[in-house]
Amino acid sequence: EVQLVESGGGLVQPGGSLRLSCAASGFNFNIYAMIWFRQAPGKGLEWVSGTTNGGFRTSYADSVKGRFTISRDNAKSTLYLQLNNLQTEDTAMYYCAKSTTALDTRRYSDLGQGTQVIVSS
Repeated sequence: EVQLVESGGGLVQPGGSLRLSCAASGFNFNIYAMIWFRQAPGKGLEWVSGTTNGGFRTSYADSVKGRFTISRDNAKSTLYLQLNNLQTEDTAMYYCAKSTTALDTRRYSDLGQGTQVIVSS
């Protein structure tokens, strides 16, 4: 059974930083691309970032490019998202997702339960 457990969310002031983690189990983490999504209150699921299975190729939504960094540790089966210079519009539930292939950083087959990020002064 695929399990994706996010952590690291919280309340932060504008301009602050957080590091999200996603502990994966139940599948061979090394052979799948991994993805971060987010969902703001009252809005749909938004793609944030993705990384291919080896971590050599990454992609970002325009809204977070230059502020967020995705990375992965295949030895630990863990996905990360470093969030810097956070803005109020980044407030959302952040979800980790397992891709359907090694290279597809958009389509997912499984989604975690999410970790809440609130950016407020």
